[in-house]
Amino acid sequence: MDDTTNVGTIALYLVLGLVLLFVVVALVRSVRIVPQTVAIIVERLGRYSRTLDAGLHLLIPFVDRVRAGVDLREQVVSFPPQPVITSDNLVVSIDTVIYFQVTDPKSAVYEIANYITGIEQLTVTTLRNVIGSMDLEQTLTSRDQINGQLRGVLDEATGRWGIRVNRVELKAIDPPASVQGSMEQQMRAERDRRAAILTAEGVKQSQILTAEGEKQAAILRAEGEAQSAILRAEGEARAILQVFDAVHRGDADPKLLAYQYLQILPKIAQSPSSKMWFLPSELTGALGQLARGFGGGGVDDGGPTRPAGESPLGGDLPPVALTDPAEALAEARRESAAATADATSAGTLSGRPFDPSVELGQRPGGGAVPPPLQKPATPPAPEEPTA
Repeated sequence: MDDTTNVGTIALYLVLGLVLLFVVVALVRSVRIVPQTVAIIVERLGRYSRTLDAGLHLLIPFVDRVRAGVDLREQVVSFPPQPVITSDNLVVSIDTVIYFQVTDPKSAVYEIANYITGIEQLTVTTLRNVIGSMDLEQTLTSRDQINGQLRGVLDEATGRWGIRVNRVELKAIDPPASVQGSMEQQMRAERDRRAAILTAEGVKQSQILTAEGEKQAAILRAEGEAQSAILRAEGEARAILQVFDAVHRGDADPKLLAYQYLQILPKIAQSPSSKMWFLPSELTGALGQLARGFGGGGVDDGGPTRPAGESPLGGDLPPVALTDPAEALAEARRESAAATADATSAGTLSGRPFDPSVELGQRPGGGAVPPPLQKPATPPAPEEPTA
């Protein structure tokens, strides 16, 4: 009796435990917490029932069943490189990146088995159609156009799947290795050509600027030399005018001019760089005129007479103190002899020894060397009648 009671008690506990376990499992299956940005598709007895959004939801145990959960966030999928043939029969490898977002979870679950695979295959076929109508140059330079065409085709095809394609990007376009080498050579040649053009333009501009600078410098230098020559000529002209005015005011006679002439001759012979020098033919005449002038007692032939001690340059100039005529003549002869000796010892004239007869104005065959042209002397003023 006791054994039968114990067996019934144990069986009862087991049944109660199973019922309690069933109740707990049913409660767990009837409560569903959906996270944010996730949608859950619920089927009731194998048919679509509803879509659960974020929050707490209650399901009927063993009647409602969760079919799938769909991520509603924007997703990024990078597809492996795909070989594509261009219109000029070149095979290029293109990597693509797709940015899409699920907008209708029910369509994404029931309209297509795997929308990721569908998007990939649709991208490959569309990309081949678009690239097949372009050559390599257009493919490399028309990324935006290709992206726009791909996005339009994919968005239209995936719309019935409940998917919106936001962006399509070409990550890389890799032409064949041989084509890459040719493109690098072409690019290098183009850069070398641009560098040569820029260098030539720089050299041209430099030469132009240098020529303009030299031109301006030459113009300024010529203007400076012209002004300098004008100023120098004006100075010489003023000096000549002053000397000429002084000579006329002093009423210089031939005796004074001859004396000044004899004083200049030793200075010519004293120059260390003078290897030869010329004696004019009128040296003897100048010496004779000087001797006659100083020996005539201060009275010139046909010239005006002056009081003793009065300056020959005019009454407004200080009186002139002359040396003794005999001493002046002797000094002039000594200086002339010294100058002749210096010229003889200085060297030869035109490869021959110094000949006083030639250098003093006489030709070797006879006759005198014609004197240099001189400005005719101003005629003396008429004598004033003496009282």
